[in-house]
Amino acid sequence: MSETKTRDKPWIFRTYAGHSTAADSNALYRGNLARGQTGLSIAFDLPTQTGYDPDHELAKGEVGKVGVSIAHLGDMRTLLDAIPLATMNTSMTINATAPWLLALYVAVADEQGAPRDALTGTTQNDIVKEYLSRGTYIFPPEPSLRLTRDTILFGREEMPKWNPMNVCSYHLQEAGATPVQEVAFALATACAVLDRVKATGVPEADFARMVGRISFFVNAGMRFVTEICKLRAFAELWDEICRDRYAVADEKHRRFRYGVQVNSLGLTEQQPENNVHRILIEMLAVTLSKKARARAVQLPAWNEAMGLPRPWDQQWSLRMQQILAYETDLLEYEDVFDGSTVIERETAAIMEAARAEFAAIDAMGGAVACVESGYMKRALVESNAARVSEIEEGERVVVGVNRYEEGEPSPLVTGDRAILTVSEDVEQGAIAALRDWRAGRDEAAAKAALDALEAAARSDTNIMEPSIACAKAGVTTGEWGERLRAVFGEYRAPTGVTLETKVTPREREVRILVGELAETLGRAPTIVVGKPGLDGHSNGAEQIALRARDVGMEVAYDGIRQTPAEIVARAAETKAHVIGLSILSGSHVPLVREVMARLRLEGLDHIPVVVGGIISNEDALVLSNMGVSKVYTPKNYEIDRIMGEIVGVIARALDKPPAPEAPLAAAGKRDRRAARGSY
Repeated sequence: MSETKTRDKPWIFRTYAGHSTAADSNALYRGNLARGQTGLSIAFDLPTQTGYDPDHELAKGEVGKVGVSIAHLGDMRTLLDAIPLATMNTSMTINATAPWLLALYVAVADEQGAPRDALTGTTQNDIVKEYLSRGTYIFPPEPSLRLTRDTILFGREEMPKWNPMNVCSYHLQEAGATPVQEVAFALATACAVLDRVKATGVPEADFARMVGRISFFVNAGMRFVTEICKLRAFAELWDEICRDRYAVADEKHRRFRYGVQVNSLGLTEQQPENNVHRILIEMLAVTLSKKARARAVQLPAWNEAMGLPRPWDQQWSLRMQQILAYETDLLEYEDVFDGSTVIERETAAIMEAARAEFAAIDAMGGAVACVESGYMKRALVESNAARVSEIEEGERVVVGVNRYEEGEPSPLVTGDRAILTVSEDVEQGAIAALRDWRAGRDEAAAKAALDALEAAARSDTNIMEPSIACAKAGVTTGEWGERLRAVFGEYRAPTGVTLETKVTPREREVRILVGELAETLGRAPTIVVGKPGLDGHSNGAEQIALRARDVGMEVAYDGIRQTPAEIVARAAETKAHVIGLSILSGSHVPLVREVMARLRLEGLDHIPVVVGGIISNEDALVLSNMGVSKVYTPKNYEIDRIMGEIVGVIARALDKPPAPEAPLAAAGKRDRRAARGSY
């Protein structure tokens, strides 16, 4: 063609990255930027996300594993060294501690001389989905939403180009949400926040601009046509809500602005090279439709079902985006789906169902009420149970998993460095550096800043400026979190593990095995399902707890964030026959080691332990040598088979006599609230 077409500007290219230390992560970021990445997407480790310092008991084994450890301003300086914040677009996946990490970011920007009103980027800051899926919440819903509100109001005054909240439906899909649930729950979350912002009495024109700064972070799975329609429905419904509920007149402020990471839930450990094709197809769903095109895209790496990706793996995903944006003619055309009867019909169907679900949530009091009642969590657990069952029964085909399982060995996973691992030395280094930081700061200034922070929290003063003052005074992440815990308290969200699921033929067989074992034991076999450490991804634990109950076991599942001492105490309290540990953060070796040591200390080492997580073959051998009876990884998707094997583990353990009972350590006990999800 001789006609010259005008090309749209590409979306922001990102990779979600960060691990171990601030220095190592800074080197990774600078390398990715040199390869053509156009924005940062920072992953923080679990202690940072949940407001603990590296030396806290709950941080043990978690430091630097799923992201970078940031304990104070010095770490943030190192993380962003030689990265010009005045021109960089930075996304930070942070929620409960979002005000604190944003305060550290602003403090570094101030040091660089970057004007606050020039800063561009996003704090995820969606606490509602943390109660439903990801688990990195700290405080109860109302004070948590107050902190989100404070960052939005601060952004209006100081950082007008920053997105202070990223309504995140990504993790809802990871937790099993249907497209309708993903849309409706996310829109309800946005309204919960905006209703509280509007209640502060901000002027109408300012409120409209604040609505325009709310962005979304979504997921795209393998159902290609459905995902395109979901995003078009999202865009239309958001425009409708902004216009009708909030009277936003300017179309620019009603625009559905979203970033995306495509689905990680569907990545497979089996035949992992197939994940490359999955990632590419999922990326097309969020880029092909111009009317619903993502503003920023970050892609997982092909091997994330096995562990942390290497820089080369991230580069491979980055090149997918660059090839689509620069080598194809996609950005030269209007929306290629306009006028499609299929797209219009399916989009309308999702919109109609999402409107109905949104209205039902509104009628129950909104998103916060539906978190506290457990309604939304139960709905996600039920949807995820249906998805898992479909895969188990072969109704949903996953290539290389439940069909076409035979294949050539992959040369991509050979060798010692097929995935990146974080040394356990990182934690000790972080603790030593933290001690040095505390020793070198002005202690009086840090205390005064913390006192001012607490006073602001108690008086409903905006939390942001006191948090920035804390950052500059050398306050640590754990100290910031501890002060606000003293004001707001902590929270344990409902687990959602209360519903009945359909009975499969294989499940009936396992029920017979459990019944026979119960006759031998004189009571139903009891399993304690434990989530040690700070890993909040509870989908697997929830499905195991559900199925164990359905096959006739007694189940104790207290939700996320337990210490090894608490898990062992629970096993003693319930006279458990088996302990099942779920750890997806890569911290399985140190956490399991401590659980096994405490079982021996309490004379309970006759209780067998099984472990599930993203665990390499080498680590599986380490766990086996510790005495773990079974190790399960993402390739073990047949839950009924797992249940049958656990019955066998219990039966074999009956031949091992228990040691004399020992008194429980006091540290193993704590108040368990009604929302703990036990039965």
